Amino acid sequence: MQHFFLDTTLGLVILTALEALAMLVPLLIGVAYLTYAERKVLAAIQLRRGPNTVGPFGLLQAFADAIKMITKETIIPSGANRALFLLAPVLSFGLAMTAWAVIPTNNHWAVADINVGILYLFAISSLGVYGILIAGWASNSKYAFMGGLRSAAQMVSYEVSIGLVMVSVLLAVGSLNLNDIVLAQRHVWFALPMFPMFVVFFISALAETNRAPFDLPEGESELVAGFFVEYSSLSFGLFFLGEYANMFLMSGMTTILFLGGWLPPVGIAPFTWIPGPLWFIAKILFVLFVFIWVRGTFPRYRYDQLMRLGWKVFLPFSLAWMVLTAGFLMATGLLPGTVR
Repeated sequence: MQHFFLDTTLGLVILTALEALAMLVPLLIGVAYLTYAERKVLAAIQLRRGPNTVGPFGLLQAFADAIKMITKETIIPSGANRALFLLAPVLSFGLAMTAWAVIPTNNHWAVADINVGILYLFAISSLGVYGILIAGWASNSKYAFMGGLRSAAQMVSYEVSIGLVMVSVLLAVGSLNLNDIVLAQRHVWFALPMFPMFVVFFISALAETNRAPFDLPEGESELVAGFFVEYSSLSFGLFFLGEYANMFLMSGMTTILFLGGWLPPVGIAPFTWIPGPLWFIAKILFVLFVFIWVRGTFPRYRYDQLMRLGWKVFLPFSLAWMVLTAGFLMATGLLPGTVR
């Protein structure tokens, strides 16, 4: 009996590891090629070519950049805290990868299909600020430290709005399970009835990932390069990839919460002929395109404008919307779990 238990446990561990690899390998390839896609989209917006030399159509540019970063020397400042200095980029990139454990790409297709998946995602995205804050402090540089503090204030500010948006969605679903949230959108995606919350969530995701026009922690004009100014080589590359991995994560969350996950736009042929994972990938790519489009369109905000938008506009608006959503669902008897 004990031998059977050990075999079963080992089998589950191996199966979980294979599922994690099946999720992480395509994700890592996607992160690498998102850098290429961003260059191409921005080049098209600015009427130039973008990468076109390394490989056909410049498709090997991502590998050339990776080789360049790996082969460069890793320089650690003499006054830096060596252990934390090296831990920060690993933490930043690792958390973005870990969050994908609960993201379902199809019906019950997730490494961990847990009932509190939305809380897990919120916790992991909240921990991401620690990598940036540790990097700023461990570098023993005033510029890096100021960038880390900026990022901490920015991410905490917009996580409040993201949390209230999530609660509004959960009120309509009655479940913390990501799979249930997607299935609740069989008839209509939440982006339509909750369009203002969809906009608030997307803009907050831009701020959460430190993307333009909210890339204040990396303000070149006043902070040189922000929290990673002292980093080089592979450690810098991990921060760089961590940002793009967080873009994938926030795009996946947007797809799950508002765009119907793997569900087609209309439940009729020929839309139903396309497999669910392809719909999921297509929606993520669309959201990522909008991420890049925004970067190529809007100028950077001032820091006081960024804080004002988060605390004086998004916070009261998302709080009011959450209260109105709860009131409407109660008044109409549509609140999940209530008896009409």
